[in-house]
Amino acid sequence: MSNLDKNSSHPAHSRNGEPPDSDSSDRFRIPIWLSAILPIILLGILLYLIVNGTLGTFQDVFPPVEELNIQRIVLPEPGKIVVHVVNDGPSPVTIAQATVDDAIWRDITIEPSSTLKHLEKATITFSYPWVKDEMHEVTLITRTGLTFSGEIPVAVLSPRPSLALFATFAMLGIYVGVIPVCLGLLWFPFLRQLSGGWFDFLISLTVGLLVFLGIDTFVESIELSERVPSSYQGVAIITIGLLLTILILTAISRYARAASAQSGESYSALVLAYLVAFGIGVHNLGEGLAIGAAYAVGEIAVGTLLVLGFTIHNITEGVAIVIPITRSKFKWIHLVWMGLLAGGPTIIGTWVGGFTYSDVWSVLFLAIGAGALFQVGYQIVKGMAAQSVQSLVSFSNVAGFLAGLLIMYLTGLFVAA
Repeated sequence: MSNLDKNSSHPAHSRNGEPPDSDSSDRFRIPIWLSAILPIILLGILLYLIVNGTLGTFQDVFPPVEELNIQRIVLPEPGKIVVHVVNDGPSPVTIAQATVDDAIWRDITIEPSSTLKHLEKATITFSYPWVKDEMHEVTLITRTGLTFSGEIPVAVLSPRPSLALFATFAMLGIYVGVIPVCLGLLWFPFLRQLSGGWFDFLISLTVGLLVFLGIDTFVESIELSERVPSSYQGVAIITIGLLLTILILTAISRYARAASAQSGESYSALVLAYLVAFGIGVHNLGEGLAIGAAYAVGEIAVGTLLVLGFTIHNITEGVAIVIPITRSKFKWIHLVWMGLLAGGPTIIGTWVGGFTYSDVWSVLFLAIGAGALFQVGYQIVKGMAAQSVQSLVSFSNVAGFLAGLLIMYLTGLFVAA
């Protein structure tokens, strides 16, 4: 065997009989905790240099990016307009002037400061003789000359928290949410008598109702996200709320299936009914938010026709809740709790929307509602498929699903009217 072969057959030794260079790297090994945070430290140094060095050069060459987001306009009393704004751009913004109805208005106060950094908020108070039931427009002018406008569609006093107004909003939530859902629950004795193909029809109808509500809620969240300051990333809020709700409810469903082995199928069906009520409840919470916010700015006439429209539209939600338990044994008190779970959030929504409305929270609640409705609909379809995959495309199931979509569409026309 040659010397070359001898050297190659002993890779652990170098040509001089010493350990290879790889072992010498142990002398330069750093603690694992330092290797974990070192990139973060270097990134921080890089960001500091950009902000305090290079970025200053860029700002001298390019104009600053200014973006003011008018979050809400409040009319707390006659002769006063309060505008809530947030700096939605990366650069500081200085509010130099303001106009009301195209007239420069100098009798204003800006708190805490007229110069706002990124995501800082300010409250601008105008002493302006606004006219009831008239439309007004407020425009903010920055130091660089950019303008940002907000509209008051119908000038009315903004609601102030009071016992009487809380009761008014609560009654509105009861009329719109609680009563319709409870009326739908009253169909339970009739639905319990149905069997065979009719039961499959109603289960599929429930899926149609949930899918329609889920899509409607998701579309509402997408539309509303356009009003959310871009820095808050409305689409990201929707994604987080949607997926997190689906994952949580999936875990609950698995727990219910495991518990049903001991408690029986009635327990699993009862949990599914509660999940349906929860999804509808979050949907109705978003509905209450919209109603309360619209009422607060005078955009909605709270009358008999509107209440009638919501009653007709939401009565089908009670049907969707009870169908999963039509073949189960349970205590009747559960129907009461399900009705409150599905309809009660409407009351909370009207309170929040009327007094402290927030686009960000509204988008999050709508996303949670959409995720809950989609997940519960999927669970029902999964249960149907476990019995027979071919039955999913049977005439009764397809007809029930389409009937659910059609019912929600037609009853929605009463609300739109």
